Amino acid sequence: MEGAVLFLVIAVVIIVVLIILAALLFGGLRTSLMFTVHSREAVIVERFGKFRRVAQAGLNFKAPFIDGTTRPISLRVQQLEVNIESKTKDNVFVNVPVAVQYVIKEEQVVDAYYKLSNPEAQIRSYVFDTVRSALSALELDQAFESKDDIASSVERTLSTRMADFGFNIINTLVQDISPDSRVRDSMNSINAAQRDRVAAQSLAEADKIKRVTQAEAEAESKRLQGEGVAAQRKAIALGIAEQYEMLRKVGIENSAEQLLLMTQYFDTMQDVARNGRSNVLYLPSNPGAVGGMGDEIRTAMLQAQAAHEAEKDGERDQARISADELREQEQDRADRARSEAEHRARDAQQQAKRAAEDDAPPWAHSGSADQL
Repeated sequence: MEGAVLFLVIAVVIIVVLIILAALLFGGLRTSLMFTVHSREAVIVERFGKFRRVAQAGLNFKAPFIDGTTRPISLRVQQLEVNIESKTKDNVFVNVPVAVQYVIKEEQVVDAYYKLSNPEAQIRSYVFDTVRSALSALELDQAFESKDDIASSVERTLSTRMADFGFNIINTLVQDISPDSRVRDSMNSINAAQRDRVAAQSLAEADKIKRVTQAEAEAESKRLQGEGVAAQRKAIALGIAEQYEMLRKVGIENSAEQLLLMTQYFDTMQDVARNGRSNVLYLPSNPGAVGGMGDEIRTAMLQAQAAHEAEKDGERDQARISADELREQEQDRADRARSEAEHRARDAQQQAKRAAEDDAPPWAHSGSADQL
């Protein structure tokens, strides 16, 4: 009998123990006795509302009913998006989205949890204050150019202010500066007009360079052409003068000019007939015009000869005097030749008249007519 009672007592104790264990493992007692913390997270354990310790990642225990835990505090890098609307120095309202990247260090979990009631709101306030202060001193164009400076200023301010509260600012990014759509359209119009002006200036400068280069090329071509024509005329004049001198040396002195003129005349006619595109050639028909042309050619030959002699001697004044003397000598020779030709013509006319009288019949003479 006593053995049965003892067995029942032991069985009841075992059942009670199992019930207690089951309640601890599967009931509310389990959650009040143990808890787990994930990686890169931290949990603060409080006893009657007072800080007790910081529970790290893994399985942790606490006193049931007297210890409590806070919500998990993330130790990862977090990003806070802040959208700010502010006004620049030239009274243009812009929308500036700012991204703040921050992290809570393990040794500063207590400060980050207890010192700030709403960390994100306080970070937004610092970002608002810093960005608006920076934009108020910049014009719109300067604000676009100073995005990195604004971001650096926000990062320095946040790093200084939030370090005491356990928040480490890693980076601050000013993502964009967006003015109103009408302002953007005006800016695009201004940029388009400026680019059109630069393009027009470039085209005008290119056209100017082209025209200047073309004009310089034409000027150089004309200069070389003029030098070539001058050299050609000089060579022709010197050649004629040399021919005239050669004719004088061989004894053809009185008719040297006529011979040269005829030679040049036939050479010119041959060149015109060979290379000319016209079928009609107008030449002076009266003797006076031909004679004037001959005098001009003769004068040119004499001047060329005088210039050639002046270049050889190095005295241009003497060459001019020599040309005048040669012209006078040639004029005298031409006058003498003309007078001799006229005298010969008169003699020939008289001889022809006498010959005609001698050959006439006796009745044709004037004496015969009187006798009849």
